[in-house]
Amino acid sequence: MTAALNIASLVLVLSMALCFVRLYKGPSLPDRVVALDQIGIHVAALVAVYTIQSGKLVFLDAVVVAALLAFLTTIAFARYLEQSIKP
Repeated sequence: MTAALNIASLVLVLSMALCFVRLYKGPSLPDRVVALDQIGIHVAALVAVYTIQSGKLVFLDAVVVAALLAFLTTIAFARYLEQSIKP
């Protein structure tokens, strides 16, 4: 089980690194917003994997908060983009 959790953490970190590249290089603002949302989801997933590894259920609250923050920031950026596109 430990090996599977370590592999999951490694894959999540590598995927997050690719999201940071997209955030930096993104050809458009919507691409960067999606990359930022993915980074927030990766943070929540990493905390969830750590929760499973450590066995401390206290960190599940942090997972919920990280997921909600990622969702709310994506909604805020989407509303901003919607307002900036309208003539």
